[in-house]
Amino acid sequence: MPHSDYIKIYTGNTILVQLIEQRLQDIGINPIIKDETESGRLAGFGASLPGMPEIYVHENELEQAVKIVETVRSEMETS
Repeated sequence: MPHSDYIKIYTGNTILVQLIEQRLQDIGINPIIKDETESGRLAGFGASLPGMPEIYVHENELEQAVKIVETVRSEMETS
């Protein structure tokens, strides 16, 4: 398996993934979102149940990104 410079930092529902993605972009981090359900739908192989998208960031941005994920999760727990 080839080495990747990207690390998965979160897997969850689409709404939280979108919120985390926006917060990361706000601080200059451009995450990669992997959503196999959406990819399948676009290719014509739609699923009846939504999947769990994943967020990846470059290993150099890991520390900042994890803080954002923790903040968003904490905000959702207190809501």
